[in-house]
Amino acid sequence: MKTLALNILDIVQNSVRAASDLIVIETDESAATDCYVITITDNGSGIPENILANITDPFVTTRTKRRFGLGLSLLKYHAELTGGGLEISSIKGKGTKVTARFSYSHIDRQPMGDIAGVIIILVAANPHIDFSYRHRTDKGEYLFSTREAREVLGENELNDRSLLTDLRQMINENLINISASGIQPEGE
Repeated sequence: MKTLALNILDIVQNSVRAASDLIVIETDESAATDCYVITITDNGSGIPENILANITDPFVTTRTKRRFGLGLSLLKYHAELTGGGLEISSIKGKGTKVTARFSYSHIDRQPMGDIAGVIIILVAANPHIDFSYRHRTDKGEYLFSTREAREVLGENELNDRSLLTDLRQMINENLINISASGIQPEGE
């Protein structure tokens, strides 16, 4: 995967398969502390202990149609490449938390990529799931929540095409406002 946003998409798909109805994605980036952290938390079925011990092995998966799972192993590889690491905690029946830590300034840290596009894909494909995306930088913080968006817009589902386009634009504009570099996110 070429961007962190695609890694996030892959990991969140695990949460969707685990029957989560709330998925929280958090990104904390700080040039000041040279830290870049991505955390994905869900309230799904959790990972069985016998699988959790080896979950980052690419040949360990709970899927029945494909006998390998590369998402977590690739995320771990990319985090370790920058001097960071990957932590996974899970409680059966309660949910899972995945935290990837990267060095912010490391040349091998992948770019974020089109995170607004990924969030919109997740929202459109999973209208029954509540998503929350929080992005913190040295300049500020932005939070997008499907619960809040539904409440403000008076909509039960957020999968109307023009609405999704507007939401993507709103997410990108807010991310630009807190961007340390002022660089426009991909997909704009």
